Amino acid sequence: MAVKTITIDLEAYDMLARSKKAGQSFSQVIKERLGRKTGRDLWNAIAQGVPSEETLDAIDAQIRARRRNRARAPKL
Repeated sequence: MAVKTITIDLEAYDMLARSKKAGQSFSQVIKERLGRKTGRDLWNAIAQGVPSEETLDAIDAQIRARRRNRARAPKL
């Protein structure tokens, strides 16, 4: 298997290391986090079943909260 060396800052390394499970490589963590998702993946997830009312309510609550507290660009 071919490999590449990358440079990341300490903050990124710490975040990556915290995500790493026992026996897992950094490459596996990156693939798990950034794995390619497609519209087909979304369709398959939806096809597995309709979310519960509790899940839909939680999604609605999150959307409302984001509307009230939108991220703002810093004023420079």
